[in-house]
Amino acid sequence: MLLLGLVVSGAISYVMPKQYESTARIYVSVDAQIVSELYTGAAYVASRMKSYAELASHAELASRMISELSLPESTTQLGRKIRAESAVDTVILTFTVTDRDPARAQVIARTGSQLLVTYVEELETPPGQLQPQVNAHITDAADFQPNPVSPQIALNLSVAALIGLLLGVGLATVRELLDNTVKLADDIKELAAAPVMASVGTERRIPKEPLLTDVSGFSPRGEAFRLLRTNLQYLDIDHDLRSLVITSAVAGEGKTHTAVNLAITLAQAGQRVLIVDADLRRPRVAQLLGLDRSIGFTTVLVGRNTPAEAIQVHQESGVHVLASGPTPPNPTEILQTHAARDLLHALRDSYDTVVIDAPPLLPVSDASILGTITDGVLMVTRYGKTKREQLEVASARVRGVGGRLHGVVVNMVPKRAAEGYHYYYYYYEATRPGADTSRKTPGRFGRKGDRAKAKRSDKSRAGDRAKSSRSARKRADDGADVSK
Repeated sequence: MLLLGLVVSGAISYVMPKQYESTARIYVSVDAQIVSELYTGAAYVASRMKSYAELASHAELASRMISELSLPESTTQLGRKIRAESAVDTVILTFTVTDRDPARAQVIARTGSQLLVTYVEELETPPGQLQPQVNAHITDAADFQPNPVSPQIALNLSVAALIGLLLGVGLATVRELLDNTVKLADDIKELAAAPVMASVGTERRIPKEPLLTDVSGFSPRGEAFRLLRTNLQYLDIDHDLRSLVITSAVAGEGKTHTAVNLAITLAQAGQRVLIVDADLRRPRVAQLLGLDRSIGFTTVLVGRNTPAEAIQVHQESGVHVLASGPTPPNPTEILQTHAARDLLHALRDSYDTVVIDAPPLLPVSDASILGTITDGVLMVTRYGKTKREQLEVASARVRGVGGRLHGVVVNMVPKRAAEGYHYYYYYYEATRPGADTSRKTPGRFGRKGDRAKAKRSDKSRAGDRAKSSRSARKRADDGADVSK
């Protein structure tokens, strides 16, 4: 708003025509021979100064000026150029003319002040007398002013800057008051009744490089998912967290990217990971990883394939993938079957971690159903887009069916807001039950040991890729046990 105000003000000031002024001053007094008391006469003149000022813009005086100077303006147009005023308790009349030409303004002011003196004396001469009751004298002749009085660029820019600043602050305040989207980590924790596990920043290259295998090992995005991996270790120490549903309140919050990159991060730490595309309405996992979607979850459920035949391997990361398969007409009913429950339980027993990409919670109930089958739910929310009530209702739906909401991942956090989440992680780790406060708690990049571990696993990735083709067959044979 500040910049807009300056630009608009500068443009208007640039196109406005320059105006010049010329001013003359007239002293009005009384004839002491006619008015016996000088004080009374001075008060008489002072009481009429406002009337004399108004005479300056009357059509009669303008007509005399036009006739005297042969001006092309009409009496109305000329009257707009003339301004006369008198300060309170004074008998000095200031006569000012404004024009685009400074020399012309001086000529009009000089002639106009002389004609005004004559006009006032005429009006103040009683009938039958030759001498007026008041005398008017020009004390300051019309001056020549080479500098324009408008536009006042500096003043205009200052006023525009002030107005723009006030409007900007006002709009920002109104927007903040009307904004009901989730942004603050503490608000998200309160609404979801679950901790913020990680925040993933926004990057321009995400559409072209969506996977962590596409970027360097210590990119901010990679560090965010390594922090998420570390925080998952402390979710429930008494229970083995081996199957996790990744969902969101509404579509477009980045749940599929989060699920895939979490699986990649877990695999980089040496875990045997399977990602299942259980979003049977808008499946995207296979497309994101460049794999075949024609076989997968639904073909296994209908008996067309065994799990060993349907599971594919993403060579770059070593992650096993069970794609969605053909889209069914009744996804919710399929997920409620015993076959789906038994399949997910068998897959859980065959892998270190099973990551399940599920549909959003609010439009359909698929994710809520999956939450009751698995070890828990991790919700993805988008900074500045997900509404507060959406997050609150979605969290309640998970718990309403007996599911366990372990935490929230805040996605697409702008850089200007990232520091608030870094502080939150520091505070969360420092106050976590059983935390060792003598050691450094994770800030932006997570635990130091986790970084070292990630670095070692990144160095071993090249060797893992070479072994992946040999181990793929063995892993598929292990997965075949699931179908028995």
